[in-house]
Amino acid sequence: MNSREKDNKLDMLHGPLTPRLMQFAIPLIASGLLQQSFNAVDVAVIGRYSTSQALAAVGSNGPLINILVNLFIGISIGANVVIANYIGRGNSNGIKKAVSTTATLSLVSGFCLLALGLLFSRPILEWMGAPHDVIDLATEYLSIYFLGMPFMMVYNFGSAILRSMGDTKRPFYALCVGSVVNVALNLLLVAVFDMGVAGVAIGTVVASAVNAAFIVWWLLREAEPFRFSPREMKVSGSELKKMLQIGVPAGMQGMVFSGANLFIQAAINAYGADAIAGSSAALTYEAYCYFIVVAFSQATVAFMSQNYGAGNFRRCKEVVGKCMILSCSFCLAANILITLFGVPCLKIFTSDPAVIEYGLIRFHTVLIFQFMACSYEITGSAMRGLGNSLTPMLLTVFGTCVLRLAWIYTVNAHYHDFKILLVIYPITWVVTGLMVVAAYFHMAHKRFLPGAPRTVRV
Repeated sequence: MNSREKDNKLDMLHGPLTPRLMQFAIPLIASGLLQQSFNAVDVAVIGRYSTSQALAAVGSNGPLINILVNLFIGISIGANVVIANYIGRGNSNGIKKAVSTTATLSLVSGFCLLALGLLFSRPILEWMGAPHDVIDLATEYLSIYFLGMPFMMVYNFGSAILRSMGDTKRPFYALCVGSVVNVALNLLLVAVFDMGVAGVAIGTVVASAVNAAFIVWWLLREAEPFRFSPREMKVSGSELKKMLQIGVPAGMQGMVFSGANLFIQAAINAYGADAIAGSSAALTYEAYCYFIVVAFSQATVAFMSQNYGAGNFRRCKEVVGKCMILSCSFCLAANILITLFGVPCLKIFTSDPAVIEYGLIRFHTVLIFQFMACSYEITGSAMRGLGNSLTPMLLTVFGTCVLRLAWIYTVNAHYHDFKILLVIYPITWVVTGLMVVAAYFHMAHKRFLPGAPRTVRV
């Protein structure tokens, strides 16, 4: 292994934990911000150079995109856990088979999403009650956007391979280049050629292709057993089973979570285009802050998987505690900062006072309390790192999805008030956090006993 490869990898099993967690998480936070910027730049450019209807068409598609993508993103988490566990156990043959399986899954996932997006985008938008002056533009945007799904999945699954060995830097470097490409194409196609929603969608697809190309280039040149070889692409049944055991529940959780958000988006749609646009702009900042939580959740998965495989049970416990403290602290700081400067933040996307007012309501009702979601995200990730993905899925689905749907059809239906609709977010974060934290401590008590198995169970 040369010095450059050593610099890209991270020793998760030894040494001071907090600096290593930060070293892992900071590039992931930056990567999340850049990845989210693809949609944020789309929204900002459309908001400045096109109509409010076009802004609503682009900005309101997040929940729909997520519900179709999250299953496969969950499977990539399963790949991360399996490979990291093999690293902790020192099983090179297992790593090689898992990498080959992951590479194959990335292509299959991408083309499945391409087909699903093209077939079901408009029917779901119609079911959501998208306004008649928005739905055609939203369908146009999604039809182009989903052409980039094979590239997005190659990037996400390839990044999971790199994360399992502690490398979060190179995926960030790829996104840096992709973000520049995205911004340049958006400005060119929308501001210069007036292509509207089609222009921003094309920019996102091309940028995703750039991201994927970098990841593939690096994996082709990676040291064994992590190297990707197109001629050896095949699925190992045993590795696939492990990845699906962990990844499918994680993905289903994301899908159901996004499905609940579709119902909330449908409820928001009833307040008109200004509410849709304002909520979409505010939601962009929620996504930015949530990438802090996601970064430390990914750190929890990777560090927990490797140390569990190596039998470092005491370090596993330290990983959860420190990730919880770090994620809550950084997320709360970001929540407060954005809320304090709410008007300037929203003016990046729109100058319409009515749209800004709706965005501010969402800031003060949802964003300021978002740090509370760390409670269930970190402990849920810890359970996945130990090989149990079903329990956090069931608890999170009940806490954040079932309760939100009940709120929409009872309290919101009675009061029909935008702020009251959004209050359900902090309520469900508290309820879900209490349940998942309790489940984690119950599971950890059993898994960290002397002589407990250290493998991902099938």
